[in-house]
Amino acid sequence: MKTKHYLTLNDAEFLLEQAYQYAKQHSFKVSIAVVDDTGTLLAMKRMDGASPMTANLCLEKAKCSAMSRHPSKLFEDIIKGGQMGFLTMQSFSGMLEGGEPIMYQGQLVGAMGVSGVKSYEDAEIAQQAIAQFLAQPNL
Repeated sequence: MKTKHYLTLNDAEFLLEQAYQYAKQHSFKVSIAVVDDTGTLLAMKRMDGASPMTANLCLEKAKCSAMSRHPSKLFEDIIKGGQMGFLTMQSFSGMLEGGEPIMYQGQLVGAMGVSGVKSYEDAEIAQQAIAQFLAQPNL
């Protein structure tokens, strides 16, 4: 039997706080979601001034990343490349840059989605928070 790593609520809150601080330092107003490895919401934060639609988008980006085990940008690039069939998938959305998988010891443990600024900045916020999380000595 294998050991399965997973995100705790404390982990999700740490990730949210890291993303929030990074966004705040850059004067970004975003929504941030952390999901488990199944794409189920663990924690979410919508910053003051962030558009209401970003709350849904950040969650969908995180789900997309968790379910695919890839950054959500992969699907945005595939669609931009002409494979429009992905747009017909009703059970799969959030195929925009800003969703990042959280990998620990080769296992997917969850994903983070960010929405509210330019897509590459959304991804940057998530990547920075995940890097801070994985750099913790007590993991």
